[in-house]
Amino acid sequence: MKISVIGAGAWATAISRLLAMNGHEVTLCTRKISDMEMMRRYRQNKKHLPGVRLPESLSLSHFGEIPNSDIAVFGIPAQHVREVLRSVKFKSYGIVNLAKGVEIKSLKRMEEVFSEYVEKLNYASLSGPSHAEEVAVDILTSVVAASRNRDFSKIVQKIFSSPNFRVYTNEDLTGVEIGGALKNVVAIAAGVVDGLGGWDNSKAAIITRGLAEIARMGVKLGAKPTTFMGLSGLGDLVVTCTSKYSRNRKMGELIGRGLNIEEKTFVAEGLHTVIAELNLAKKLSANVPIAKAVYSLAYEATSPEHAIVELMNRPLKEEWENIE
Repeated sequence: MKISVIGAGAWATAISRLLAMNGHEVTLCTRKISDMEMMRRYRQNKKHLPGVRLPESLSLSHFGEIPNSDIAVFGIPAQHVREVLRSVKFKSYGIVNLAKGVEIKSLKRMEEVFSEYVEKLNYASLSGPSHAEEVAVDILTSVVAASRNRDFSKIVQKIFSSPNFRVYTNEDLTGVEIGGALKNVVAIAAGVVDGLGGWDNSKAAIITRGLAEIARMGVKLGAKPTTFMGLSGLGDLVVTCTSKYSRNRKMGELIGRGLNIEEKTFVAEGLHTVIAELNLAKKLSANVPIAKAVYSLAYEATSPEHAIVELMNRPLKEEWENIE
């Protein structure tokens, strides 16, 4: 099958390698021509995934020359998807989205953003616990392909699956996209615990109560509660809250150690998502105390100690309140 991968970050590069190794005709398209030329020269993505050899069968192009394809895979950060959709030209039978986030200005999930630009959309989101650094070296991984079109999700499942990369399907696209987006916010909170002392009890509480918070939001948007027990919910949440590769967890760790955002040298998607989440929670009348704490830590210079006191002294409640 002919596949164009649009975007050349670490995850898009790892997915391009996977698809090429699966025997597909794959073209990885970079934003900058200079990045394309560098990758052609060294046969690796030195900027985002150094040390991983790109298959010789993998073609390279750029945003100005995206080849027509059966499937277009979008590996663009969530807050830049709309910008890219406005500026690039491509033709494909279907789209697979890799981004995990909620657009800040519109409060829309990625499916909703894509639907504004692509008619008769065959669309799926690929989500789950899948760090690029491990997928790129064939570490065993399981993910979920979510689509409202069962036939299309089966096509995606077949294209992406390999002996080391197992793909499940799920028709609850809303739940899968919300789980993939909001887990980044919880991961920042988990990282704060690491920065303060790496307390196991505290991190377990953050992960489980964070999962409840994600499910509460998702259900209000029409998602199924069981989706959040799966790969795009619990699975992605656990790996993002614990992995050495997680930028969101690392961001929280630095906050826990007392550094301000201005002192960070990288950007974590959760810092964008928390803004969208709080605005969406207000619209839905949803209670999201962990997200509020992350926002106050990141943007209001609240001390971690004060944020903990605020979280622990809220009114007592039932464990699964407002999750139906």
